[in-house]
Amino acid sequence: MIVTNNTKQCILAARASIASTFLDRFLGLIPRKELAPDEALIFYHAPSIHMFFMRFSIDVIFLDKKMRVLKIYRRLMPWKMAHCFGSTITIELPAGKSIAIPTEVGDSLTLTPERI
Repeated sequence: MIVTNNTKQCILAARASIASTFLDRFLGLIPRKELAPDEALIFYHAPSIHMFFMRFSIDVIFLDKKMRVLKIYRRLMPWKMAHCFGSTITIELPAGKSIAIPTEVGDSLTLTPERI
């Protein structure tokens, strides 16, 4: 998937994966040592996340059902938690990505399949 910020007309992640299985959702990024600059992990129906056992910080963006940004946690560190009531989609990005590609509450995002 490609994560695009429509409001700012820029790509947040060119290689986003969806955590769709129980194991993917349970583990998330825990097994990873890092997240590449163009990667992201997407969770549906996850209004809260935890950073227990994580090895690196990330940015977390919570979206509503209309794909609008409700809340952003920037550089969320390991062993912390994040939540956003009313969120239906959660996107985990490399730390600092939401600052480098300016993303703000109220921005509209889209998820599109990667082109082969």
